[in-house]
Amino acid sequence: MGLLDGKVAIITGASRGIGKAIAQEFIKEGAKVAFTYLSSDEKAKALEAELTANGGVAKGFKSNAAEFQAAQDLADAVVEEFGTIDILVNNAGITKDNLLMRMSEEDWDAVIDVNLKSTFNLTKAVMRPMLKARSGSIINMSSVVGVSGNPGQANYAASKAGMLGFTKSVAQELGSRNIRCNAIAPGFIETEMTAALDENVVQGWRDGIPMKRGGTPEDVAKTTVFLASDLSSYVTGQTINVCGGMLTC
Repeated sequence: MGLLDGKVAIITGASRGIGKAIAQEFIKEGAKVAFTYLSSDEKAKALEAELTANGGVAKGFKSNAAEFQAAQDLADAVVEEFGTIDILVNNAGITKDNLLMRMSEEDWDAVIDVNLKSTFNLTKAVMRPMLKARSGSIINMSSVVGVSGNPGQANYAASKAGMLGFTKSVAQELGSRNIRCNAIAPGFIETEMTAALDENVVQGWRDGIPMKRGGTPEDVAKTTVFLASDLSSYVTGQTINVCGGMLTC
């Protein structure tokens, strides 16, 4: 018996990296997974095939989480397909790093829209089925950068810090309806993108972490399972730092 048996989950931005790992872990735990992607139909079809290969229930939806109506349409489509929505993972995100003096308005707006406005859009979209069921878990993928800040990432840090304030407010508004809202703040997570970087640079980052290693997408995914499941039934409004101790330094 899985921790998420019978639950219906939406995971945004799940075609690779952390989102893909979350989708894989949710399927293992018995959830029905609706995942979103923005560009690669090929990757989405491959992930859908992987998730359903051993009897799992999953479907990919091409949807831009930064667009309000698209989020509403997505929620409606998921309810039509699966009957309800029990879990939302707001994972879609981008970076457009630059020093503030060189950052364009377009790059600021793009990061805020994809990372922060999408969280508002999707949370609004899933509220109706969750309120009807008087149950739900909303999980927002923030970052240690949203807690500590980081040079060259003013837009990204602002978007991820905004998610933390949003999480606390939603938890207070919806707690009486048995709808929980929590955030995860990953630290240095090794993905396909970091694999392309200079190994000496990556090792330097690892050496600065108390646990002396980078995290894996699975590390984040397992924490997401905890927050999505009844194991965390009395946890809301919280941020869990999955960072190997980075924020203790």
